[in-house]
Amino acid sequence: MTAQYQVEAYNTAKESENKIHDDEVARRFGFTGGLVPGVDVYGYIAHLPVARWGRAWLDHGTADCRFKKPVYDGDMATLTGMPGSDGGIAITVESQGVLCATAEAWLPQAEAAPAGAGDAAPEPVAPQMRPPADEQSLAVGRTLAIRPVRTDIAFGASYVRDLRETDPLYVAEGLVHPGFILRLCNWVLWHNVVLGPWIHVGSRVQNFSAARIGQELTAFGRVTGNDVRKGHKFVDVDVLVRADGVPVARVAHTAIYRPRQLDAVA
Repeated sequence: MTAQYQVEAYNTAKESENKIHDDEVARRFGFTGGLVPGVDVYGYIAHLPVARWGRAWLDHGTADCRFKKPVYDGDMATLTGMPGSDGGIAITVESQGVLCATAEAWLPQAEAAPAGAGDAAPEPVAPQMRPPADEQSLAVGRTLAIRPVRTDIAFGASYVRDLRETDPLYVAEGLVHPGFILRLCNWVLWHNVVLGPWIHVGSRVQNFSAARIGQELTAFGRVTGNDVRKGHKFVDVDVLVRADGVPVARVAHTAIYRPRQLDAVA
């Protein structure tokens, strides 16, 4: 069975430190305008597995997402879900006739959450003390943590509105939207190193439980890869997100931390 969902994309990061979301800077990189964050595109994608499996997907579902082309502020994004492998959903995201993202989501049997992962990660330094992102500051094996955050009802409702989310589940049950859970994986980088314009390109997500509004959210990561692909500098981070100490999701998070365009103009 085919499922479709349409959403008017909204750039929630126009004022972000990551200037790839700024119209003027993004145009210098060859884009039409500021990129809608990949974590928000994931938020759009999450609508389809939740529509099919409900709360269960937030508690033990999985997803593998790849962000191929930008989605732009104000454009319509059309998500199509088709039968995928192993009973999953194969999802495409198209905007302005362009394939922007692909994903596959599943609802496997619940897995035990990893115990103790990330407990040794140091607290982030003060923002002004962060080193630049490079091969040393993001060396393989380095552990990273975010400054804990606690959402409230107003924030949760505002985030759902910004994603143009139509499912009433999050507000009705007081749940943190999965798009914000993935945003914390970006924070694992942002809270620890100074980044120029950078691009989130993919995430593989294993959910363990839904986070509730009001819980303290933490994220701990370990750098698993730092290499150059087609001139871009990539970083891979294995992240565990917790809510009040309880594992919420484990994410293999991939980003271009230094696009090749920066070296071309250096």
